Amino acid sequence: MLRALRMKLSDFDFELPAELIAQEAVEPRDAARLLVHELASARTTHARVRELERFLAPGDLLVVNDTRVRPARLCGRRASGGAVELLVLGPAPVAGLWRAWVRPAKRLKPGEELELEGGALRARAVERPRGEGGELAQEWWVAIDDPAQPTRALEELLEQRGRMPLPPYIERAPESDPARDRERYQTVYARTSGAIAAPTAGLHFTPELLARLAARGVERASVTLHVGLGTFQPVAVDDLAQHVMHSEDYVLPSETVDAVARARARGGRVVAVGTTSLRVLESCARDAGGLAPGSGSTRLFVTPGFDFRVVDALLTNFHLPRSTLVMLVAAFVGLERQRALYAAAIAERYRFFSYGDAQLLIRGP
Repeated sequence: MLRALRMKLSDFDFELPAELIAQEAVEPRDAARLLVHELASARTTHARVRELERFLAPGDLLVVNDTRVRPARLCGRRASGGAVELLVLGPAPVAGLWRAWVRPAKRLKPGEELELEGGALRARAVERPRGEGGELAQEWWVAIDDPAQPTRALEELLEQRGRMPLPPYIERAPESDPARDRERYQTVYARTSGAIAAPTAGLHFTPELLARLAARGVERASVTLHVGLGTFQPVAVDDLAQHVMHSEDYVLPSETVDAVARARARGGRVVAVGTTSLRVLESCARDAGGLAPGSGSTRLFVTPGFDFRVVDALLTNFHLPRSTLVMLVAAFVGLERQRALYAAAIAERYRFFSYGDAQLLIRGP
Protein backbone atom coordinates (compact mmCIF):
# COMPACT_ATOMS: atom_id res chain seq x y z
CA MET A 1 0.00 0.00 0.00
CA LEU A 2 1.29 3.46 -0.89
CA ARG A 3 0.68 6.77 0.81
CA ALA A 4 0.54 9.72 -1.56
CA LEU A 5 3.97 11.35 -1.26
CA ARG A 6 5.03 13.52 -4.16
CA MET A 7 8.66 12.72 -4.87
CA LYS A 8 10.99 13.97 -7.58
CA LEU A 9 13.85 12.19 -9.26
CA SER A 10 16.19 14.94 -8.09
CA ASP A 11 15.41 13.98 -4.47
CA PHE A 12 17.55 10.85 -4.99
CA ASP A 13 20.60 12.42 -6.57
CA PHE A 14 24.03 12.46 -4.95
CA GLU A 15 27.65 12.85 -5.97
CA LEU A 16 29.51 9.55 -6.20
CA PRO A 17 33.27 9.50 -6.85
CA ALA A 18 33.97 7.32 -9.88
CA GLU A 19 36.71 5.43 -8.06
CA LEU A 20 34.12 3.99 -5.64
CA ILE A 21 32.37 2.07 -8.45
CA ALA A 22 33.66 -1.46 -7.90
CA GLN A 23 35.21 -3.04 -10.99
CA GLU A 24 36.19 -6.32 -9.36
CA ALA A 25 34.62 -8.39 -6.60
CA VAL A 26 36.56 -9.01 -3.40
CA GLU A 27 37.71 -12.50 -2.50
CA PRO A 28 36.51 -14.38 -0.65
CA ARG A 29 32.94 -13.28 -1.21
CA ASP A 30 32.18 -12.58 2.44
CA ALA A 31 35.23 -10.31 2.83
CA ALA A 32 33.14 -7.40 1.53
CA ARG A 33 32.52 -4.59 3.99
CA LEU A 34 29.15 -4.34 5.72
CA LEU A 35 27.49 -1.21 7.04
CA VAL A 36 24.87 -2.18 9.63
CA HIS A 37 22.23 0.36 10.63
CA GLU A 38 19.51 -0.22 13.22
CA LEU A 39 16.66 2.23 12.80
CA ALA A 40 15.30 1.98 16.34
CA SER A 41 18.57 3.00 17.98
CA ALA A 42 19.99 4.96 15.01
CA ARG A 43 23.20 3.00 15.59
CA THR A 44 25.60 2.34 12.72
CA THR A 45 28.27 -0.36 12.86
CA HIS A 46 31.04 -1.02 10.34
CA ALA A 47 31.85 -4.70 9.87
CA ARG A 48 32.42 -7.41 7.24
CA VAL A 49 29.83 -9.64 5.62
CA ARG A 50 31.57 -12.64 7.22
CA GLU A 51 30.39 -11.20 10.57
CA LEU A 52 26.72 -11.29 9.58
CA GLU A 53 25.89 -13.81 12.29
CA ARG A 54 26.67 -11.09 14.89
CA PHE A 55 23.66 -9.14 13.68
CA LEU A 56 21.16 -11.95 13.09
CA ALA A 57 19.48 -13.89 15.89
CA PRO A 58 18.28 -17.49 16.21
CA GLY A 59 14.79 -17.61 14.72
CA ASP A 60 15.46 -15.00 12.03
CA LEU A 61 14.66 -15.93 8.42
CA LEU A 62 16.82 -15.10 5.41
CA VAL A 63 14.86 -14.90 2.16
CA VAL A 64 17.15 -15.18 -0.88
CA ASN A 65 16.53 -14.92 -4.62
CA ASP A 66 17.62 -18.15 -6.30
CA THR A 67 17.50 -16.81 -9.87
CA ARG A 68 20.45 -17.79 -12.05
CA VAL A 69 22.02 -15.32 -14.46
CA ARG A 70 21.75 -16.56 -18.02
CA PRO A 71 25.00 -16.02 -20.02
CA ALA A 72 22.81 -14.17 -22.49
CA ARG A 73 25.17 -11.75 -24.24
CA LEU A 74 26.19 -12.67 -27.80
CA CYS A 75 28.59 -10.75 -30.03
CA GLY A 76 28.83 -11.02 -33.79
CA ARG A 77 28.64 -9.46 -37.24
CA ARG A 78 25.98 -8.41 -39.70
CA ALA A 79 26.27 -9.43 -43.35
CA SER A 80 27.63 -5.93 -44.02
CA GLY A 81 30.47 -6.61 -41.60
CA GLY A 82 29.21 -4.25 -38.91
CA ALA A 83 29.43 -5.32 -35.29
CA VAL A 84 26.25 -6.41 -33.52
CA GLU A 85 25.46 -7.38 -29.93
CA LEU A 86 22.47 -9.35 -28.67
CA LEU A 87 21.21 -9.72 -25.12
CA VAL A 88 18.72 -12.57 -24.95
CA LEU A 89 15.87 -11.57 -22.62
CA GLY A 90 13.61 -14.63 -22.77
CA PRO A 91 11.10 -16.46 -24.98
CA ALA A 92 9.00 -14.36 -27.37
CA PRO A 93 5.22 -14.79 -27.65
CA VAL A 94 5.82 -16.67 -30.92
CA ALA A 95 7.00 -20.28 -30.58
CA GLY A 96 10.65 -20.79 -31.49
CA LEU A 97 11.55 -17.10 -31.22
CA TRP A 98 13.36 -15.22 -28.49
CA ARG A 99 13.20 -11.63 -27.27
CA ALA A 100 16.58 -9.96 -27.59
CA TRP A 101 17.88 -6.48 -26.95
CA VAL A 102 19.94 -5.62 -30.02
CA ARG A 103 22.62 -3.01 -30.54
CA PRO A 104 22.32 -1.32 -32.97
CA ALA A 105 18.56 -1.98 -33.10
CA LYS A 106 17.62 0.62 -35.71
CA ARG A 107 19.91 -0.67 -38.45
CA LEU A 108 18.65 -4.23 -38.34
CA LYS A 109 16.03 -5.30 -40.89
CA PRO A 110 13.48 -8.17 -40.76
CA GLY A 111 14.94 -11.31 -42.31
CA GLU A 112 18.54 -10.21 -41.80
CA GLU A 113 20.97 -13.00 -40.88
CA LEU A 114 23.62 -12.48 -38.19
CA GLU A 115 26.79 -14.45 -37.53
CA LEU A 116 27.40 -14.78 -33.81
CA GLU A 117 30.39 -15.84 -31.74
CA GLY A 118 32.69 -16.39 -34.73
CA GLY A 119 30.11 -18.45 -36.62
CA ALA A 120 29.35 -20.84 -33.77
CA LEU A 121 25.79 -19.47 -33.69
CA ARG A 122 23.52 -17.71 -36.15
CA ALA A 123 20.51 -15.51 -35.68
CA ARG A 124 17.73 -14.25 -37.92
CA ALA A 125 15.90 -11.02 -37.14
CA VAL A 126 12.17 -11.71 -37.47
CA GLU A 127 10.22 -8.77 -36.04
CA ARG A 128 10.70 -5.62 -34.00
CA PRO A 129 7.57 -5.25 -31.86
CA ARG A 130 6.01 -2.01 -30.74
CA GLY A 131 5.58 -0.79 -27.18
CA GLU A 132 2.35 0.09 -25.44
CA GLY A 133 2.45 3.60 -26.92
CA GLY A 134 3.00 2.33 -30.46
CA GLU A 135 6.71 3.15 -30.53
CA LEU A 136 9.22 0.63 -31.83
CA ALA A 137 10.74 -1.34 -28.96
CA GLN A 138 14.47 -1.62 -28.30
CA GLU A 139 14.14 -5.39 -28.53
CA TRP A 140 13.71 -7.71 -31.52
CA TRP A 141 12.19 -11.15 -31.85
CA VAL A 142 14.89 -13.43 -33.23
CA ALA A 143 15.57 -17.05 -34.11
CA ILE A 144 18.91 -18.35 -32.82
CA ASP A 145 20.52 -21.72 -33.46
CA ASP A 146 23.74 -23.66 -33.97
CA PRO A 147 24.29 -24.12 -37.74
CA ALA A 148 25.93 -27.50 -37.12
CA GLN A 149 23.17 -28.75 -34.77
CA PRO A 150 20.01 -26.70 -35.40
CA THR A 151 17.90 -28.69 -32.94
CA ARG A 152 20.00 -27.91 -29.86
CA ALA A 153 18.13 -25.96 -27.18
CA LEU A 154 19.04 -22.28 -26.88
CA GLU A 155 19.59 -22.51 -23.11
CA GLU A 156 22.29 -25.11 -23.76
CA LEU A 157 23.84 -22.95 -26.49
CA LEU A 158 23.95 -19.93 -24.23
CA GLU A 159 25.60 -21.88 -21.41
CA GLN A 160 28.27 -22.97 -23.88
CA ARG A 161 28.70 -19.85 -26.04
CA GLY A 162 27.07 -16.91 -24.25
CA ARG A 163 28.83 -14.23 -22.26
CA MET A 164 27.85 -12.88 -18.85
CA PRO A 165 25.74 -9.71 -19.16
CA LEU A 166 27.71 -7.54 -16.77
CA PRO A 167 26.28 -4.12 -15.91
CA PRO A 168 27.56 -1.26 -18.10
CA TYR A 169 29.44 0.35 -15.20
CA ILE A 170 31.71 -2.72 -14.85
CA GLU A 171 34.29 -2.02 -17.51
CA ARG A 172 35.53 -4.91 -19.62
CA ALA A 173 36.85 -5.16 -23.17
CA PRO A 174 33.86 -5.16 -25.61
CA GLU A 175 34.12 -8.82 -26.59
CA SER A 176 35.67 -10.25 -23.44
CA ASP A 177 34.09 -12.82 -21.14
CA PRO A 178 36.52 -13.36 -18.26
CA ALA A 179 36.12 -16.72 -16.55
CA ARG A 180 36.21 -14.98 -13.19
CA ASP A 181 32.97 -13.13 -14.04
CA ARG A 182 31.17 -16.29 -15.15
CA GLU A 183 31.66 -17.72 -11.67
CA ARG A 184 31.67 -14.56 -9.56
CA TYR A 185 28.61 -12.85 -11.07
CA GLN A 186 26.45 -15.71 -9.80
CA THR A 187 25.26 -16.51 -6.27
CA VAL A 188 26.38 -19.79 -4.72
CA TYR A 189 22.71 -20.83 -4.42
CA ALA A 190 21.64 -19.82 -7.97
CA ARG A 191 19.25 -22.43 -9.32
CA THR A 192 16.58 -21.15 -11.75
CA SER A 193 17.94 -19.70 -15.01
CA GLY A 194 16.32 -16.58 -16.40
CA ALA A 195 17.95 -13.38 -15.08
CA ILE A 196 20.06 -10.98 -17.12
CA ALA A 197 21.54 -9.42 -13.99
CA ALA A 198 22.55 -10.89 -10.65
CA PRO A 199 20.68 -10.27 -7.39
CA THR A 200 23.83 -8.64 -6.13
CA ALA A 201 23.28 -8.76 -2.36
CA GLY A 202 23.45 -12.54 -2.64
CA LEU A 203 26.89 -12.43 -4.23
CA HIS A 204 28.42 -11.96 -0.77
CA PHE A 205 27.42 -15.36 0.61
CA THR A 206 29.74 -18.35 0.79
CA PRO A 207 28.70 -21.92 1.64
CA GLU A 208 30.65 -21.57 4.89
CA LEU A 209 28.80 -18.40 5.92
CA LEU A 210 25.44 -19.99 5.12
CA ALA A 211 26.42 -23.02 7.22
CA ARG A 212 27.39 -20.83 10.18
CA LEU A 213 24.10 -18.95 9.98
CA ALA A 214 22.16 -22.21 9.87
CA ALA A 215 24.08 -23.46 12.92
CA ARG A 216 23.10 -20.26 14.72
CA GLY A 217 19.44 -21.03 14.06
CA VAL A 218 18.88 -18.64 11.16
CA GLU A 219 16.50 -20.28 8.69
CA ARG A 220 16.74 -19.76 4.92
CA ALA A 221 14.01 -19.75 2.27
CA SER A 222 13.96 -18.85 -1.42
CA VAL A 223 11.97 -16.82 -3.89
CA THR A 224 12.68 -16.41 -7.59
CA LEU A 225 12.66 -13.09 -9.40
CA HIS A 226 14.31 -12.93 -12.80
CA VAL A 227 16.06 -9.57 -12.93
CA GLY A 228 15.27 -7.94 -16.27
CA LEU A 229 16.65 -5.26 -18.57
CA GLY A 230 14.72 -2.55 -16.74
CA THR A 231 17.14 -2.75 -13.82
CA PHE A 232 19.66 -0.81 -15.98
CA GLN A 233 17.22 1.65 -17.53
CA PRO A 234 17.30 5.13 -16.00
CA VAL A 235 14.18 6.82 -14.67
CA ALA A 236 13.23 9.28 -17.42
CA VAL A 237 10.73 11.53 -15.60
CA ASP A 238 11.27 13.93 -12.72
CA ASP A 239 7.78 13.39 -11.28
CA LEU A 240 7.97 9.83 -9.96
CA ALA A 241 4.19 9.50 -10.07
CA GLN A 242 4.62 9.34 -13.85
CA HIS A 243 7.24 6.57 -13.82
CA VAL A 244 6.17 3.13 -15.10
CA MET A 245 8.12 0.40 -13.36
CA HIS A 246 9.48 -2.44 -15.49
CA SER A 247 7.84 -5.83 -15.11
CA GLU A 248 9.73 -8.83 -13.74
CA ASP A 249 8.60 -12.45 -13.37
CA TYR A 250 8.58 -14.04 -9.92
CA VAL A 251 7.73 -17.22 -8.03
CA LEU A 252 6.84 -17.29 -4.33
CA PRO A 253 6.78 -20.95 -3.22
CA SER A 254 4.36 -22.15 -0.55
CA GLU A 255 7.37 -23.41 1.43
CA THR A 256 8.62 -19.84 1.73
CA VAL A 257 5.20 -18.59 2.80
CA ASP A 258 5.25 -21.26 5.52
CA ALA A 259 8.78 -20.24 6.57
CA VAL A 260 7.69 -16.60 6.95
CA ALA A 261 4.74 -17.72 9.11
CA ARG A 262 7.06 -19.81 11.31
CA ALA A 263 9.45 -16.87 11.73
CA ARG A 264 6.56 -14.62 12.73
CA ALA A 265 5.26 -17.19 15.23
CA ARG A 266 8.62 -17.49 17.00
CA GLY A 267 9.28 -13.75 17.01
CA GLY A 268 11.98 -13.86 14.35
CA ARG A 269 12.69 -11.23 11.74
CA VAL A 270 12.19 -11.61 8.00
CA VAL A 271 15.45 -10.52 6.36
CA ALA A 272 15.25 -9.91 2.61
CA VAL A 273 18.53 -10.58 0.84
CA GLY A 274 18.37 -7.97 -1.88
CA THR A 275 15.75 -5.62 -3.25
CA THR A 276 14.48 -8.39 -5.54
CA SER A 277 13.54 -10.65 -2.63
CA LEU A 278 11.86 -7.71 -0.92
CA ARG A 279 9.82 -6.87 -4.03
CA VAL A 280 8.53 -10.44 -4.28
CA LEU A 281 7.52 -10.60 -0.63
CA GLU A 282 5.86 -7.19 -0.56
CA SER A 283 4.16 -7.81 -3.92
CA CYS A 284 2.51 -10.89 -2.45
CA ALA A 285 1.55 -9.38 0.93
CA ARG A 286 -2.12 -9.45 1.83
CA ASP A 287 -4.13 -6.96 3.89
CA ALA A 288 -4.70 -9.55 6.62
CA GLY A 289 -0.94 -9.71 7.16
CA GLY A 290 -0.29 -12.97 5.37
CA LEU A 291 1.35 -13.95 2.10
CA ALA A 292 -0.14 -15.63 -0.94
CA PRO A 293 2.12 -18.11 -2.74
CA GLY A 294 2.13 -18.18 -6.52
CA SER A 295 3.81 -16.86 -9.63
CA GLY A 296 3.30 -13.88 -11.88
CA SER A 297 4.92 -10.58 -12.75
CA THR A 298 5.39 -7.53 -10.60
CA ARG A 299 5.76 -3.82 -11.35
CA LEU A 300 5.96 -2.87 -7.68
CA PHE A 301 7.59 0.55 -7.38
CA VAL A 302 8.74 1.22 -3.81
CA THR A 303 9.25 4.86 -2.86
CA PRO A 304 9.04 6.77 0.44
CA GLY A 305 5.58 6.35 1.92
CA PHE A 306 5.42 2.63 1.14
CA ASP A 307 3.85 0.49 3.87
CA PHE A 308 6.15 -2.51 4.45
CA ARG A 309 4.09 -5.47 5.64
CA VAL A 310 6.51 -8.39 5.49
CA VAL A 311 10.19 -7.41 5.56
CA ASP A 312 11.89 -6.43 8.83
CA ALA A 313 15.47 -6.11 7.59
CA LEU A 314 17.14 -5.65 4.23
CA LEU A 315 20.61 -6.73 3.10
CA THR A 316 21.50 -4.83 -0.05
CA ASN A 317 24.39 -3.21 -1.90
CA PHE A 318 24.90 0.52 -2.41
CA HIS A 319 23.01 1.69 -5.48
CA LEU A 320 23.11 4.18 -8.32
CA PRO A 321 22.03 7.78 -7.82
CA ARG A 322 18.52 8.49 -9.15
CA SER A 323 17.75 4.76 -9.44
CA THR A 324 14.61 2.90 -8.37
CA LEU A 325 16.82 0.85 -6.04
CA VAL A 326 18.05 3.83 -4.04
CA MET A 327 14.41 4.96 -3.88
CA LEU A 328 13.52 1.61 -2.32
CA VAL A 329 16.25 2.04 0.29
CA ALA A 330 14.94 5.53 1.06
CA ALA A 331 11.47 4.07 1.51
CA PHE A 332 12.84 1.46 3.91
CA VAL A 333 14.81 3.81 6.17
CA GLY A 334 13.47 7.27 5.30
CA LEU A 335 14.86 9.71 2.76
CA GLU A 336 16.97 11.79 5.15
CA ARG A 337 18.46 8.69 6.77
CA GLN A 338 19.23 7.18 3.37
CA ARG A 339 21.06 10.35 2.42
CA ALA A 340 23.03 10.29 5.67
CA LEU A 341 23.94 6.61 5.34
CA TYR A 342 25.12 7.04 1.76
CA ALA A 343 27.15 10.10 2.72
CA ALA A 344 28.76 8.06 5.50
CA ALA A 345 29.46 5.19 3.09
CA ILE A 346 31.15 7.56 0.65
CA ALA A 347 33.19 9.14 3.44
CA GLU A 348 34.25 5.69 4.64
CA ARG A 349 35.16 4.67 1.05
CA TYR A 350 32.68 1.84 0.72
CA ARG A 351 32.58 0.29 -2.75
CA PHE A 352 29.35 0.73 -4.73
CA PHE A 353 27.13 -1.28 -7.08
CA SER A 354 27.14 -4.93 -8.19
CA TYR A 355 30.67 -5.91 -7.12
CA GLY A 356 30.70 -3.51 -4.18
CA ASP A 357 30.06 -3.66 -0.45
CA ALA A 358 26.80 -4.21 1.44
CA GLN A 359 24.52 -2.65 4.01
CA LEU A 360 22.22 -4.35 6.47
CA LEU A 361 19.25 -2.14 7.36
CA ILE A 362 17.22 -3.30 10.35
CA ARG A 363 13.72 -1.95 10.93
CA GLY A 364 12.43 -4.67 13.25
CA PRO A 365 13.40 -5.43 16.87
